Amino acid sequence: MLSKVKKAITPLSAIRGLHKSALDVVERPAPEDTVTSSFGRFIQGVQPQHLSPTVLQRSKRMVLDSLGVGLIGSTTEVFQLALQHCQHMYAPDDISSVYGRKNTRLSPTLAAFVNGVASHSMDFDDTWHPATHPSGAVLPALLAISDMLPSNSKPSGLDFLLAFNVGIEVQGRLLRFSNEARNIPKRFHPPTVVGTMGSAAACARLLSLEHTQCSHAMAIAASLSGAPMANAATQSKPFHIGNAARLGLEAALLASRGLEASPLVLDAVPGVSGFSAFYEDYAPKALPLPDNDEPHGFLLEEQDMGFKRFPAHLGMHWVADAAATVHETLVGLTGGRVAPGAVREVLLRIPLSKYINRPFPESEHQARHSFQFNACTALLDGEVTVQSFSDEAMQRPDLHALLARVRVEHPADNPANFDRMYAEVVVTLEGGDVLLGRCDTFYGHWRNPLSNDSLRKKFRSNAGAVLPEERVEGLIQAVEQLDRLGDCQPLLTQIQ
Repeated sequence: MLSKVKKAITPLSAIRGLHKSALDVVERPAPEDTVTSSFGRFIQGVQPQHLSPTVLQRSKRMVLDSLGVGLIGSTTEVFQLALQHCQHMYAPDDISSVYGRKNTRLSPTLAAFVNGVASHSMDFDDTWHPATHPSGAVLPALLAISDMLPSNSKPSGLDFLLAFNVGIEVQGRLLRFSNEARNIPKRFHPPTVVGTMGSAAACARLLSLEHTQCSHAMAIAASLSGAPMANAATQSKPFHIGNAARLGLEAALLASRGLEASPLVLDAVPGVSGFSAFYEDYAPKALPLPDNDEPHGFLLEEQDMGFKRFPAHLGMHWVADAAATVHETLVGLTGGRVAPGAVREVLLRIPLSKYINRPFPESEHQARHSFQFNACTALLDGEVTVQSFSDEAMQRPDLHALLARVRVEHPADNPANFDRMYAEVVVTLEGGDVLLGRCDTFYGHWRNPLSNDSLRKKFRSNAGAVLPEERVEGLIQAVEQLDRLGDCQPLLTQIQ
């Protein structure tokens, strides 16, 4: 009798186990209902027919511009440092091509890294809103994968563009989950956060991972994300983009081998930070799958991309255009050269953003992040160019004389936000005359995008720094035809 009673008693450990399972059912959403899983399903499920003609055209412009800035970026000291490091510290693995280096190949992840560094080495790459540099984190990784795949398995040009757009879309969606992200950053450099996630998503798509693997790739990437804004305006900042491209690719490759990570990394889970660790006001929403064969509402359809006319932080383009307006007036008054001795004061009305307020920059990287430097350069020369950041240009006595006359104000109606900011340059002459230049939207901003002719001119100038003319024109043709290519080999060949 006693034995029967004992058999009927449920062990306490079993009761606790049942209780825990019951709690799990109540507290945990079904996997298909999570934000994280919705991103995985989108990455796997979106199809080429969901790309509208507008999205295709805009993304091809992004590819062309990113290739150009990467190629000219391969001439910089910081790129050379990155390449030498990879060649000296890692065993040879001749798979994926390197920008601007004939017969030089690295492993796919290292090629993604050095080409990402090249893309941001001059701060010449595209910029979006909320603020990030989307292409440089994605394109080098996709090119590296495409080189890695066998010749009979190269992705089509359309599949390549679809993966690229997946990487851009994921970055934009994540940024829009935070109001904090809409302003010029203070804590994390956005490409090291959303760029790594976008790279992982794009690579997962190009590798044809199934949706749970895509979700894991994103979660793995989250553990490889983040770099502080303190390294802006230094040689380390281009490494942010290089690492985003490389580590996103690493995350996708690890997920393809079966590595798992948090199934809730993109969800808002009280008490446990996932992606919310990067943005304190993070409020995510599920990413819906596209409907049937209709074009999906990609963010790139709603908002075009910002392309830079010269290699500097995006905010510099407002002050440069405002100062160029004043330059024209000054030249008209003097009949020639702008003389700093005739200037009593240069007042800049700009947003409050500490890391781009640099009165006397001491390096090219600081100069690319200095309102004062770019305004004074445009006052003297009428424009800012690639050559403006050379040692010779930076050491000009006239430039330093103007920099010493600069004062800044931060009007309350001028937020540190690329969609709402403006710049005013007010020059007071020794005779008392006051000249004003203002820029609300510079040429190249998403509200006033570069024409195709202007974009090709920029590309020819950049790519021509390292490639012969026939290769430059071949790249333009390959990118323009990319959505019609049976495989992307013609694009890879022109780069190589």
